[in-house]
Amino acid sequence: MEYRPLIAIVDDDDDIRDALSDLLFVLGFSCRAFESAEAFLIADETSHFDCLITDIRMPGMDGLELMQVIKASGSIMPVIVVTSVVDQVTATRALVGGAHRFLTKPVSEQVLVESVRSALLQPPSRGE
Repeated sequence: MEYRPLIAIVDDDDDIRDALSDLLFVLGFSCRAFESAEAFLIADETSHFDCLITDIRMPGMDGLELMQVIKASGSIMPVIVVTSVVDQVTATRALVGGAHRFLTKPVSEQVLVESVRSALLQPPSRGE
């Protein structure tokens, strides 16, 4: 049986979650989608995922806070931020905070897939 990387998708928009899940599944990835950062953390399976794709603006905990919690726990899982926030300060905060990529919506399928593949190939880093 061939290994399929497991990607977590955290976004409060049902349509975005479904579209990302469908795209990544067709391309050979396994996906699990969550409607909030809290739902992702409650699942307590963060160590099972190979990559996280998250939005920033969500009710409750936002994507940057989620990334901070994950990184603070010692996780080396790459995080890709896909958001409608077009703000250099936010992009810088995400990248300095450890995001592998900061992509703005709408993101092309090619850019998203290249970002996921790049994230999965990068050597693990603990932000050192």
